[in-house]
Amino acid sequence: MTDISAFLTFAPQNGLVHYLKEQYADQTFKGLYHWNWFDVSMLAPYFAVMILLSFYGVHRYTLCYQYYKFKKNYDPNPPRLFDELPRVTVQLPIFNEQFVIDRLIEAVCAMEYPREKLEIQVLDDSTDETQQVAASIVERYAALGHPIAYIHRTNRHGFKAGALDAGLKVAKGEFVAIFDADFVPPHDWLMKVIHHFAEPEVGMVQTRWAHLNRDYSMLTQIEAILLDGHFVIEHGARVRTGKFFNFNGTAGMWRRQAIADGGGWQHDTLTEDTDLSYRSQMAGWRFKYLPEIECPSELPIEMTAFKTQQARWAKGLIQTSIKILPQVFRSKEPWRIKLESVYHLTANLSYPLMIIMTAFIMPAMICRFYQGWFQMLLIDVPLFTASTFSIAVFYVMSERELFPNNWKKSIYYLPLIMAVGIGLTVTNTKAVMEALFGIKSAFVRTPKYRVAQKGEKSQAAKYRKRLKLAPWIELLLGFYFFLAILYTFSNQNYFTAPFLILFVIGYWYTGLMSLLQGRFERWRTGANPEESSPKPFPVGV
Repeated sequence: MTDISAFLTFAPQNGLVHYLKEQYADQTFKGLYHWNWFDVSMLAPYFAVMILLSFYGVHRYTLCYQYYKFKKNYDPNPPRLFDELPRVTVQLPIFNEQFVIDRLIEAVCAMEYPREKLEIQVLDDSTDETQQVAASIVERYAALGHPIAYIHRTNRHGFKAGALDAGLKVAKGEFVAIFDADFVPPHDWLMKVIHHFAEPEVGMVQTRWAHLNRDYSMLTQIEAILLDGHFVIEHGARVRTGKFFNFNGTAGMWRRQAIADGGGWQHDTLTEDTDLSYRSQMAGWRFKYLPEIECPSELPIEMTAFKTQQARWAKGLIQTSIKILPQVFRSKEPWRIKLESVYHLTANLSYPLMIIMTAFIMPAMICRFYQGWFQMLLIDVPLFTASTFSIAVFYVMSERELFPNNWKKSIYYLPLIMAVGIGLTVTNTKAVMEALFGIKSAFVRTPKYRVAQKGEKSQAAKYRKRLKLAPWIELLLGFYFFLAILYTFSNQNYFTAPFLILFVIGYWYTGLMSLLQGRFERWRTGANPEESSPKPFPVGV
């Protein structure tokens, strides 16, 4: 009698546990039936972490479902137009951006809007040659009649939030658009966005990030898909279901009163944009998201820059959750908004959970070696479907929405996307733990390289940051999982091997790229990034 036929005839009459005991009466069943303290101590944390991760995975499925179910709730057209265009201030916060500042100012000055109703502020906190470069460009465009001003601070108090607040104090506009240095807003961006504020309850409008150098490398392709998932599914589902979502720090416009009612720009977190977004929405302002309006930006082309950016976002969101969630719980917002806020702001807790799972995965495999295929079918497959497979569904859906005729190629990137997500666990876990324990850290900017085409060389070696210890830890973790793969093959446990291969690829890829990119560029240019890079100021968070 086969296993499945025995189960169908025996289990209904005698119970599942008795069936398993009969089938695996020898040592094969000891992992399921006769637990010892070592088994419990190893497997309990492992499965607890897997269950917690599966909650976030189920949430991804929920976002995908809500995105399509409530698709009719979105109308891209403003319900009415302004009879007379209001005054708009465009703020350009920059810090050591000498290679991209001209591109940004040129794009902003080319935007369509009546000059008498427009004000452009270049908010420069730079400590290098960017000061002279930016001041010279602003002077040139001002001489051509553009309403542009250069504002330089000698102290970086509050960093980007501080610069935006300082500019706001002297701004004349009723509405404020913000663009980071690596963005190139299209000429019609202001005219497409401004009329959505004709609704008096709208406090902020966010547009979708596009990518200037999406095809530069495999890394930029992965980064683009990761951001597409956030901007298509996450933002889309939250907006269509009336939940809170966040301003992304750039490529958006604020009603000045909404900033004031939310308590203004504050710099006690590294994600001042999300912090203000929640405070403003709790104050009663409604936010809009316009995915059909693109604002091109530059993706980091090096692993160290990408990891630095991700770590800052991870730490900032956890800081914001600690600060904002108590206020959300005390508010009169409905429970569905409160629950979504928890998922949104605490999502980066998955990184330390992954580290815990990493620590216990090998002992758990040893404990479960004799449990056979049935327990894997009963436990592992549902957990895998809830946690890991949800990532694939999430990103494939977002790419299908953006590229209906060319989305299938994104499927080939899915294993790499999951592997890179695993590889980020070391640096992002460090960032999350710093946030949880209130540890202050430097505000590390993401270097801008001004490259768009494959093979194009970067001029910005001086801004490169090197991660000293993290890459070596990642390489060691990759070796650890390589040993785990050898163990699985030696015991013919082929079910687990593909999952472990993702860990090896992820840790080795992020570790090797972090080490090799900096060393290769230093050899090619003769530059020492640590000597030439401006030292970061400690951030007061």
